[in-house]
Amino acid sequence: MKPLKIGITGVRGIVGETFTPEVAVDFSQAFGTYLNGGRVLICRDTRPSGPMVRAAVIAGLLAAGCEVIDLDVSPTPSLQLAITWLKADGGIAITAGHNPSQWNALKFVRSDGLYLNPTQAEELLDIFHQGEFAKATWDRIEPAIQRQDPIEHHIELLKSVFDIEAIRRRRLKVAVDCCNGACSRLIPLWLKELGCEVLAINDNPNAPFPHVPEPKPETMAQLSAVVKAGHADIGFAHDADGERLGIVTELGERLSEELTLAIATRIRLEQNAGTVVTNVSTTGAIERIGAIYGSDVVRTPVGQTYISEGLTELRGVLGGEGSGGVSVPEVHATHDSAAAVGLVLEGVARNGKPISKFVEDLPRLTMLKYNLPIEPNRLYSVLQNFRLALEREQLSCDLTDGIRVVLSMGWVHVRASNTESMIRVIVEAEETSSAQNLLDWTRDRLNK
Repeated sequence: MKPLKIGITGVRGIVGETFTPEVAVDFSQAFGTYLNGGRVLICRDTRPSGPMVRAAVIAGLLAAGCEVIDLDVSPTPSLQLAITWLKADGGIAITAGHNPSQWNALKFVRSDGLYLNPTQAEELLDIFHQGEFAKATWDRIEPAIQRQDPIEHHIELLKSVFDIEAIRRRRLKVAVDCCNGACSRLIPLWLKELGCEVLAINDNPNAPFPHVPEPKPETMAQLSAVVKAGHADIGFAHDADGERLGIVTELGERLSEELTLAIATRIRLEQNAGTVVTNVSTTGAIERIGAIYGSDVVRTPVGQTYISEGLTELRGVLGGEGSGGVSVPEVHATHDSAAAVGLVLEGVARNGKPISKFVEDLPRLTMLKYNLPIEPNRLYSVLQNFRLALEREQLSCDLTDGIRVVLSMGWVHVRASNTESMIRVIVEAEETSSAQNLLDWTRDRLNK
């Protein structure tokens, strides 16, 4: 199975199999056509295919008559924030985020720094599939690529939002695992600006990923060891392009990626009660935290696009997903692990409690996740069969995104992945045994 995933989140695949230079050129030329030319920013993460894909993207954009500004290796949120600063019409982030090294992807950003919404993404896909691209004549092709570094601009924006002096007074010791990704250029500098003593590992953007760039407990063993050995106050783990954040407590406990948003929600609502925007797959602990502060929680389909638009429309105070993505709207309505770091450290500094005490105060539910790899042409038939099985049992479903059903023990969510050819299953319950029973119940019905 050699999938190429095309959807509202962009296009991604395994390099050398389905994700080829031709795909990158055509999608970039389609994006340049969609924008009707103009100024386009590009950035990339540190995976080995980055330079090859960068060359293809630049070729496609120039062919469509675009002006290209190359931000080189930079976090995706840095590009999104630079769109306004550099008065760009859009951007392309060359990154597969949390996927392993063999993957790469293109993520398309519009003129306000947010990802394309579903309608806009459909327009881009129509242009791509039709293959009718703008073609600049020889004398209209931009002769040079401009270069800019967005890191200082990103840090200055972060400094304007968070209580820098409160954090500096605490003189926190912070361990960080950048996974040798794009955050290697941002996070250590940001932590030093906050007056932290930094214990950085895997912060060489020229080295390969030391582990899968997905900040979850299974990938944070090395970070946990550094936290304990260095007596750090907290540890942070990042994905390849600076959207997702994992947390290790001062005791070395590796927290579930679901708890990143829960911690951020508790800290933010203590400061400023208001609407929190998350997706239908994220832990129910968010509602329980919101209830403490009289705050609403609004659930959207899975995907950063929906979180960003929900935050903007509802004037929410925080957004995010159970993947470890957190959006602090005063910075930008996008997932930004550097902003999440600022928010968490601000909470620790102001409260005076260690991060483990924040965790103790959170609702603790058991969530289990299961991925079912499946051929792309079978994805939706399997989901439809699952839905029919629930209807035969007279169970009502929430179809906001995939199929979500609430049972006496807890809830189940089944959906097609936005980024890989698989069905994702998430269950949550009060007790581990109940969660396991829910997962078994779901797998039985998916396999029928």
